[in-house]
Amino acid sequence: MARLRITWVKSDIGYEKDQRRTLKALGFRRLQQTVEHEDSPAIRGMVAKVKHLVRMEVIEDGAA
Repeated sequence: MARLRITWVKSDIGYEKDQRRTLKALGFRRLQQTVEHEDSPAIRGMVAKVKHLVRMEVIEDGAA
């Protein structure tokens, strides 16, 4: 299964509280941090909510 590499690239200052909570739920603690998650509809939805604050890359598994 594919994984998502998500990097927090823009500050959440001035944005709605639910967007800040979404960043925290994704596992971010500080700006420019990168986290990896399994690709799922729930994670994709969270990333879509904060797409203006993060950068996302899809990492394909080599065991195909």
